[in-house]
Amino acid sequence: MGQTRPNVVIVTTPTRLQGLLQQWGTRGAARFVLQQAIAHRAHVEGTLDAVTRAEADFAQYETEDVRYARTLERLRNDLETTYPVTMLPRQHLVNYDFSNARVVIVVGPDGLVANTAKYVGGLPVIGVNPDPTRNDGILLPFHSEQVRHAVDDVLRDLAQFRSVTMAEATLSDGQRLLAFNDFFVGRRTHVSARYNLRWRGSSEPQSSSGVIVATGAGSTGWLSSVFNMMRGVSRWTGGKAGKPRTMQWQDRQLAWVVREPFASRHSAATLVAGLVDEGEELVVESLMPEHGVVFSDGIEEDFLAFNSGTTVRIGVARQRAHLVVPHA
Repeated sequence: MGQTRPNVVIVTTPTRLQGLLQQWGTRGAARFVLQQAIAHRAHVEGTLDAVTRAEADFAQYETEDVRYARTLERLRNDLETTYPVTMLPRQHLVNYDFSNARVVIVVGPDGLVANTAKYVGGLPVIGVNPDPTRNDGILLPFHSEQVRHAVDDVLRDLAQFRSVTMAEATLSDGQRLLAFNDFFVGRRTHVSARYNLRWRGSSEPQSSSGVIVATGAGSTGWLSSVFNMMRGVSRWTGGKAGKPRTMQWQDRQLAWVVREPFASRHSAATLVAGLVDEGEELVVESLMPEHGVVFSDGIEEDFLAFNSGTTVRIGVARQRAHLVVPHA
């Protein structure tokens, strides 16, 4: 019997045009809706080029869609002659069995790489930028013409990798979730959340807009907005602004902050920020009868229910993301 050829999985996401067509059915209807939206905005802003701007916007949608389709076509043509290729739409990530895969290719945007890395175990991930004019490409270092060579390198153990620390949240009932960038612990719609927070031997009841726990990769994202607010408030009150906490992607620690903690007779605000080193845990016990959630990387639809009686423990995950990088 011959050896089974390694399976390559290509993770895709709908383009903005595909989203419009799914909602409105035809290109004409989608273009009309855009025209009306931009015409309304132009009327409010007092500008006169509404139709031109609408056409330009829709042309960008079409261009983006064409570039994405061409990228997928190039990848399939380059890979299918040698490897079995599975095209995996983003919405099927959660339930897909990656046990037969050897390498995962993610066709951007950047956020799709972060979301994919949580579900692929230790598999190598190759991020592909289908449109460098629109995507920052921080997690998308490859262009389509480079991918075949990158896959060959991975399967010959010649590839170079960037290791990324992830966070893990585990509920008291055993459910678990990984985060590439960050976790949010709180209530849906980010309204006031009630919980007990425990960290390094201290604990207190809190009421806040929720807790953010960030990895090194996520330290320049949602977490940075908290530091921006901190610096602005410090300047306004005449205090000295602190420096933002940044970490390297491979650092085996997490940073956590409490958003807008409220002090009252029933809640405190002394434990508001800190680091979770490898082997430590941040523990949060829900005091919310309903609508409590834990979600990662901004994907609110993929959440763990976090209602009264539930405890979540968040720490550095054993699993790391392995992002393939181009050779220097």
